[in-house]
Amino acid sequence: MARLHIAMLAPISWRVPPRYYGPWEWVTSLLTEGLVARGVDVTLFATGDSLTTARLHAVCPHPYSENPEIDAKVCECLHICEVFEHAGEFDIIHNQFDFLPLTYSRLVRTPLVTTIHGFSSSKILPVYRKYNHHVYYVSISDADRNPDLNYIATIHHGIPIEDYTFCDDPDDYLLFLGRIHPDKGTHEAIKVAQRAGAKLIIAGIVQDEEYFEEMVAPNVDGDQIHYVGPVAMPEKGELLGHARALLHMINFDEPFGLSVVEAMATGTPVIAIDRGSMRELIYDGKTGFLVAGEEAALTSVGKIDSIDRKQCRSWVEERFTQDRMVEDYLKVYQIILEEEEKRG
Repeated sequence: MARLHIAMLAPISWRVPPRYYGPWEWVTSLLTEGLVARGVDVTLFATGDSLTTARLHAVCPHPYSENPEIDAKVCECLHICEVFEHAGEFDIIHNQFDFLPLTYSRLVRTPLVTTIHGFSSSKILPVYRKYNHHVYYVSISDADRNPDLNYIATIHHGIPIEDYTFCDDPDDYLLFLGRIHPDKGTHEAIKVAQRAGAKLIIAGIVQDEEYFEEMVAPNVDGDQIHYVGPVAMPEKGELLGHARALLHMINFDEPFGLSVVEAMATGTPVIAIDRGSMRELIYDGKTGFLVAGEEAALTSVGKIDSIDRKQCRSWVEERFTQDRMVEDYLKVYQIILEEEEKRG
């Protein structure tokens, strides 16, 4: 196969890769770097401060979530149109940006594949439906597939497992890692830890200030419940690896859960509410526990030491690596090019 030329359209809420938070941007970075390592010619359309071995094309110098003076909609419009104005230079445009780029897809001949990182609302579905038979969709879990849409593949995210040190001798604390928001169940994790009499470390950005002030901050006592703010590697890896368990008490159908995979990569089992993609990520009883609520989570804390931490690591090595993700996307690109050739 001739050398592939891919336009990778990243979100611009955060830098690629993100400094602390930005799961879409992080996955975009991992895929981009993995493709470049495989010899693919990738142009990354992202913010100007992004770091990449690909060719960087930027019209917005900084991410709008880090600079309140930036008009997000203006930047998004300038950013998206830029890739489509250069569409003829590429074999495929890979959209990691959500639904808006779909509305440009009929204006160019270059095929568009979109990784759907989740549906923020059912209100955006009409756009996905309109372009359902014109572009290609990739889901990040089977659980997140919408029955109205056609998908070319489900590709689970993969992480650079070599960056995560295995730990078989954890410290005596539980961990919450993620954005502080009702969806992610920060308060529920606190309640489980308090009832278990266990130390809990909370790490992540505050996405909902009111929720943090009312439901989280009053419980942070610096003794049993600790809040350490957002963390990046290598501190994040250390925090994950030395935890007895990750508490993932979600209140929504999560499309994926990068922190779940990261925890298991270090050997740390996960106690998660059985919603969304969790059944695809966790081997119940072997790499953690899928639970229905607080009571079952509390019971699971009591038996967390029965989990073989080596099995958690091997589970990720077999299923959730960056290399596997890159290989899966290369297969998708080949299918797209063959399909486009048939269409003429």
